[in-house]
Amino acid sequence: LTLMKLYHQHYLDPVPEIKDFSEDIDLEFIIKDLPKMIDSMKMGAERIRQLVLSLRTFSRLDESKKKEIDIHAGIDSTLLILQHRLKLKSELPQITMVKNYGELPLVPCYAAPINQVFMNLLSNAIDALEEKLETDQLFIPTITITTEINQDNPDTVLIKISDNGLGITQEAKNKIFDLFFTTKEVGKGTGLGLSISYEIIVQKHRGQIFCNSQLGQGTEFIIQIPIHPVTE
Repeated sequence: LTLMKLYHQHYLDPVPEIKDFSEDIDLEFIIKDLPKMIDSMKMGAERIRQLVLSLRTFSRLDESKKKEIDIHAGIDSTLLILQHRLKLKSELPQITMVKNYGELPLVPCYAAPINQVFMNLLSNAIDALEEKLETDQLFIPTITITTEINQDNPDTVLIKISDNGLGITQEAKNKIFDLFFTTKEVGKGTGLGLSISYEIIVQKHRGQIFCNSQLGQGTEFIIQIPIHPVTE
């Protein structure tokens, strides 16, 4: 590219054949925009690299046994996979993501299933915000993720995922983990995600999962997982 610039500067009157070819390929445009295109390609390649790493962290297909994992890395990889949904449509406000990460130790988990729980809860939060935006485009859609050692039971960690979407009724909250129960429109929900999440947390990890919700205010899911291995 430097050679092209020097040639362009010092040979102001090239032979007709070179001049015609330069005009055909729009040499001025290439000299000006090629660096931008290369930078864009580098950024794209880096995003692909990050996504591949996140998919690898998310899936953990080679880890069928419980092992100590970084909870925050699992959440972050899930968020990167969902990044396209966090931006919503161009005419709508972008979802604000608030991460209040506490100091957590490595936690014994089945990596792929626990990441699937994060995916289910975050996807549901995005769905709730999208639904609220259909009737109120002035509010700021927000998802808040909080992690901490459980002060009431220091042998467990808490992971809280909340949104300021529409929320659900008490009746729906009582059935939220039932198989095939869904608050979504026909064709939009299977009623499997939260039921599967409940099984993963309670059965596979000997933990607990709770739902707090206020209609019109939003919903919060609280996951409690033991820090130390539990005999299965």
